[in-house]
Amino acid sequence: MQTAKDLIELCKDKHVTVSSCESLTAGLFTSTLASIPGASAVLKGGFVTYFTEMKQVMAHVEKDLIDTFGVVSGECAKQMAQNTREITQSDYCVSFTGNAGPDAMEDKPAGCVFCAIASKDAVKVYHFQYQGLERNELRMQVVQDMINNLAEIIMKE
Repeated sequence: MQTAKDLIELCKDKHVTVSSCESLTAGLFTSTLASIPGASAVLKGGFVTYFTEMKQVMAHVEKDLIDTFGVVSGECAKQMAQNTREITQSDYCVSFTGNAGPDAMEDKPAGCVFCAIASKDAVKVYHFQYQGLERNELRMQVVQDMINNLAEIIMKE
C-alpha cells in the first residue's frame, strides 16, 4: 500500500504533476496530498464539483452524458478526469464520483463509486462497490485506493 508521501515522492522522482476533480470526496484527495511537505512541486490543484451543475461548469462534463448515464457513472468519472487534466495541464488527473450513502442515488446503491485516472495517452476507469462503511470511512478508503492506483500507473510509465 502506498502512502500520500510515497505518491508525492514518486511524482517528484518522475517529474510529473497531478490534479483532481472530486465530487463524493469533496477535496479529500487533494487535501491528503497537500498535507505532505513538498506537495507543491507536483500537485497542480483540483476542482470540487459536488453539485451536478459544477461538473458541467468547472469540468466541462457534457449535460447529455449526465442525462444519459448519471453522475454516478464511469462515463462521468472519465470525462471529469480527462477534461480536468486538460484544463489544469497536469500529467495525471484523478476523478471521484459516487454515492457515499446512506440512500440509493440514480438507482445505484450506497457505496457505488466510480473513479478515473487520465494521462495524456489514456484514461482508466475504476468501479468500486464498498459495503459496511460510514460516509467518511468510504471517502477515506477510496482516496487510499486511488493513491495506490495512481502510484501503480506512474510506476509503469
